Amino acid sequence: MKASYQDPSVPAYVAAHATQPDQTLRELAVETAALTGGNAGMQIAPEQGTLLTMLVQLTGAKLAVEVGTFTGYSSICIARGLVPGGKLIACDVSEEWTAVARRYWEKAGLTDRIELRLGPAQQTLEAMPEDEPIDFAFIDADKPGYAGYYHELVDRLAPGGLICADNTLQGGRIADARAGGNVPAMRAFNDLVTADPQVDSVLLPIADGLTLIRKH
Repeated sequence: MKASYQDPSVPAYVAAHATQPDQTLRELAVETAALTGGNAGMQIAPEQGTLLTMLVQLTGAKLAVEVGTFTGYSSICIARGLVPGGKLIACDVSEEWTAVARRYWEKAGLTDRIELRLGPAQQTLEAMPEDEPIDFAFIDADKPGYAGYYHELVDRLAPGGLICADNTLQGGRIADARAGGNVPAMRAFNDLVTADPQVDSVLLPIADGLTLIRKH
């Protein structure tokens, strides 16, 4: 239960009242926990996965970008929501963890929809063409890099396109100006988004905070 700053019963109730993950996603979650140990917390919560699929469907996205793939849970959820012929560009630096993702993309029948680009995500995004609009993007990677990823993505985002940014509440510490770790970077990112006249945004208190950012 990532939302540890809430009463424990609340995130449990929220999780229980969302459409549940299918067998492929459940198996991936179990294997991720077994393989990565304490790093398994980098995987999104099941209710977030359900929400991502729904948001991609609602936007009618054809081209999506994911920054931070890990073992592939979120990429499966995003790719499942794309329109026929749609594509997800998945950006990550780890060959080890994305090897797991590749296996589960195949299990989910999504290999034709997902293109993995290994390397620093900032460089990957900078190399993307500016005349190919992105419809949907998900940021869930190193927190100090969020601002840079955002700038590259929002410039390429189609009008009405959507960016989702994960971990924007930092375990509830985001409101504490004295907190260290990734909190200062995330506070700066949240302020950047709120002040950007190009977009409307809302920070949802789901899991560890998910910010929805829609371009005008």
